[in-house]
Amino acid sequence: MSGDDNRTRFVVRTDRVPEQPASRVGEQRPGLLRSEDHDLCPGCGEPVALRMLLEAIEELGLGQDSIGVVGIGCYTALTTLMDIDLIQALHGRAPSVATGAKRMRPDKLIFTLQGDGDMVNEGLQEVIHTAARGESVTCVLLNNGVFGETGGHMTATTVIGQRTKNTPEGRDAGYHGHPILVTDIIAGLGGTAYAARCGVYDAAEISRTRRILRRAFETQQKGVGFSFVEILTMCPTGWFVPTAEGPEYLDQVLGSVHRLGEVKVDGKLVQS
Repeated sequence: MSGDDNRTRFVVRTDRVPEQPASRVGEQRPGLLRSEDHDLCPGCGEPVALRMLLEAIEELGLGQDSIGVVGIGCYTALTTLMDIDLIQALHGRAPSVATGAKRMRPDKLIFTLQGDGDMVNEGLQEVIHTAARGESVTCVLLNNGVFGETGGHMTATTVIGQRTKNTPEGRDAGYHGHPILVTDIIAGLGGTAYAARCGVYDAAEISRTRRILRRAFETQQKGVGFSFVEILTMCPTGWFVPTAEGPEYLDQVLGSVHRLGEVKVDGKLVQS
């Protein structure tokens, strides 16, 4: 059979009813995700990020050996969908709680799930000191540049010119200051073994997000230091943009400042 003939076997005709019915070839969602139904706003990127996190844990076979420490934010509502042991932390304190959990259960995979308001505004000192000590935990930041749960106002990661509920004309550097680039700060600390920033705005980047999360968890398993993953997520409601424009806005506005990619691997800064 020629190459052309071989390819025609996989062409689906659209001018008539298919001869064979469609069939599911695999699971539609990871086993650690109880349901795909949630109450977050249309176009929110956090459910996508959560799915990638759970898929990474599942790929490593650590579903029954993981403990998540969850911060305060919109994503907190997703905890009922996670078939995994969880601890609820006070606002901003998840890294410290994770440190305690890891020291009590060093055999477990310990991670935090926090938003930019929770981690950077409320508890920046917590994650910095956790990284500086080289704690063998993984902190995951969901960064959309707004306090989504409390109305969509500016956070410490909001980029210059970005509109929020209390910066309708855009963030102004002279009045509001500059955004904090958390991954870059964390990567510069000696206790950090792995640090990366990724997003969920298209299929290729979503796939890379899962690989980065897995690599961070593998770093923790090696016991060589702190690991950190920042995931840029969409919040069209808080950005005042149509839902369909969320991914492009994320890529062009937040992504142009919070640059994507691995920043530190195996304890060494990656050359840009």
